[in-house]
Amino acid sequence: MELIFWILVGIVIYTYIGYGVILFILVKAKHLLFGKEKVAEPNEWPKITYVVAAWNEKKWMPDKIKNGLAFNYPKDKIHHLFVTDGSDDGTPDVIRNYPFPKNVEFSVYHKPERAGKIAAVERIMDFVDTPIVVYSDANTEVNPNAMRNMVRHYQDENVGAISGEKRISISDSDSATAGEGIYWKYESFLKKLDSQFYSAVGAPGELFSIRTNLYRPVPPDTLVEDFFLTMSIAKDGYKIVYEPEAYAVEAKSASVGEEMKRKIRIGAGGLQAVYRLSPLLNIFKHGRLTFQYISHRVLRWTLAPLALPIIFILNLLLVNGDSSIYTYLFYAQVVFYAFALLGYLFEKRKMKIKAFFVPYYFCMMNYSMYRGLVRLIKGSQSVLWEKAKRADG
Repeated sequence: MELIFWILVGIVIYTYIGYGVILFILVKAKHLLFGKEKVAEPNEWPKITYVVAAWNEKKWMPDKIKNGLAFNYPKDKIHHLFVTDGSDDGTPDVIRNYPFPKNVEFSVYHKPERAGKIAAVERIMDFVDTPIVVYSDANTEVNPNAMRNMVRHYQDENVGAISGEKRISISDSDSATAGEGIYWKYESFLKKLDSQFYSAVGAPGELFSIRTNLYRPVPPDTLVEDFFLTMSIAKDGYKIVYEPEAYAVEAKSASVGEEMKRKIRIGAGGLQAVYRLSPLLNIFKHGRLTFQYISHRVLRWTLAPLALPIIFILNLLLVNGDSSIYTYLFYAQVVFYAFALLGYLFEKRKMKIKAFFVPYYFCMMNYSMYRGLVRLIKGSQSVLWEKAKRADG
């Protein structure tokens, strides 16, 4: 029982802390031995297609279009493509009636049936005739130099996809979703190290890019299509570069409960992806990518959430009333989960005590994996996104 306890503790520590530490050391060693890679801008910028898939985003569209027109990239080299399938709030009309400058190329694809983002994107890929395509969500703001910072990496023929950075707009006083911001900052740190070591592990749907000729149809019931698409490209031997200076800013969730909607879907999608991307578990074929994939994603989606309740139960059984390490560890767990419970209660009452929300967010993420597993088994997780409410409406 003690052996199982310490193995599970080791898995949890490695998943959330240890992998980051090991990766940091490996990257530092790589830089000492081979130096840091420098990426210069190309002599000529290639043409790109900037794809925005939107469903009932009438409110965001004017700002999204304005944001795209402000990119520091040759105007005649960007085709702005919008796909609005299923929207019934006037989103396509907002785009068509927007006063685009005459030198800007844009197009709108719309059909009344809503089949989900995957189907919408796949439908328009036949109309993409540029060597590079960039995808972005409708409710995000992308920084002006993002296109340049992403596209420059394609000078390396081994690069097949670029992951932008997702940023959450949270002020210092926003404690109710502090965990969300901390989580994404840590994720960004890990992604940067992943990319510097060998390859990023997936990309966020808020902002990413691929070589157009590497696009392959994604199974229509895929729940995390951005991750599946980019990791399929990595499975074929290409690298995913993480570019932190290409970022998409998204408003914070209105509450942790709203954020849970996303996490449950991602949980179901992550487990689905582990099954469908099982060839990536072959370390003899994929080497460093397998090490990164298992450490950064697979453990976080499988063994780590499973280990947490077992660790608590085993710890309780191992407490023998004295001052052993098991007693201290059990008390530490009780305090941690008590903080998480307080975080939940305070979040319900809109009270702002920041220290409690990080444990709550951690527990919520892992609980979401269980909920996601149930939905995946029952087949009740729809491919259609259920939007989480954002703080600004």
